[in-house]
Amino acid sequence: MLGVAAIAAIFSGLGLAQGAAGLVALERFIDAPTITALDLPPISVLKPLHGEEPALEAALASFLAQDYPDFQVVFGIQNPADPALAVVERLRLRFPGRDIALVVDATQHGRNRKIGNLINMQRAARHDTLVIADADIHVAPDYLRSLAAALAEPGTGMVTTLYTGLPVQNTLASRMGAMQISQVFLPGVLLARALGREDGLGATMALRRATLDAAGGFAALADLIADDAALGARVRALGLHVRLARTVPATTVAESGFRALCHHELRWARVNRSIAPLGFAASLVQYPLAFALMALALAPAAGWAASWLVFCWFCRAAIMRGVDRRLGLAPPTPLGPAVLLLRDLLSVAAVAASFTGNKVVWRGEIVEVDHASTLLTKT
Repeated sequence: MLGVAAIAAIFSGLGLAQGAAGLVALERFIDAPTITALDLPPISVLKPLHGEEPALEAALASFLAQDYPDFQVVFGIQNPADPALAVVERLRLRFPGRDIALVVDATQHGRNRKIGNLINMQRAARHDTLVIADADIHVAPDYLRSLAAALAEPGTGMVTTLYTGLPVQNTLASRMGAMQISQVFLPGVLLARALGREDGLGATMALRRATLDAAGGFAALADLIADDAALGARVRALGLHVRLARTVPATTVAESGFRALCHHELRWARVNRSIAPLGFAASLVQYPLAFALMALALAPAAGWAASWLVFCWFCRAAIMRGVDRRLGLAPPTPLGPAVLLLRDLLSVAAVAASFTGNKVVWRGEIVEVDHASTLLTKT
């Protein structure tokens, strides 16, 4: 058992090293020179909506408050009784000078309702530069300028963004959901890009209409749940790059309780496992406190095991404080020993549970996902 405990301790050390590398990657990203766009093409922003999510009006208003010379925002709703419709009408009153289009169309195109909504919305987009953005992200006034600058770089086919978690309720579950996004997902994306990956991230996907058409259009994504990853892969298959814009939006973390948080993270885990099962299993190394606790459980009488767990907590807390500081997050991430350990254990449980089935809760329905992130059935 001492040997197995030592192996667990080694894995926790690798996790700390990865966390430190992620912080360094974030430092480099934040400190890199900002590129100013010389050309600011007219942009159509496509915002598919589904229900009145927490902080929805604030998130959508941040798009209408953009410092950009010529842009249109297209809202898409599939259900005429959707409460998001009232939010759009309030925004029209708040921003009377903005170019706002609203498409209400229940036509279905495949199993992915978000993509079906985008197919319905595309006909209302007036411009050739398209920005597809989730309803729940909050952006800075220079967001569109940052996207335009990245899209203007030679060889660019699509632009995406990092994003942090924004808890809308001051509950432990909501704040822990934000921790997973800001502290694990975001640095992990930067490390993956350092290794050559160029994934499309669904919070923002900006590309030219001609590129979208060459990649098969929205119709090619109509049965996929991981439409962002698939579109990024199709753009790269054209010999083009998927760039990161020099802006970091925040995405609403709406889950106030642990049941809802676990459902959300299990869906995320099963989708990612369906895309790259071996790589996703290897992501367990990101959670050093879980492995340090395992080492202590396997060798409780070994004095080094308890000391190692304390050391791992100290290092993990320092790394996460560094991420908070560089991202300017407030309120700060809760970093008590019990919270950090619980966060790692929840993440490990989600990864493990992702290999026990294919069903996920998505938009209020239970759906099944195959090995290629294709939506199979609804139950």
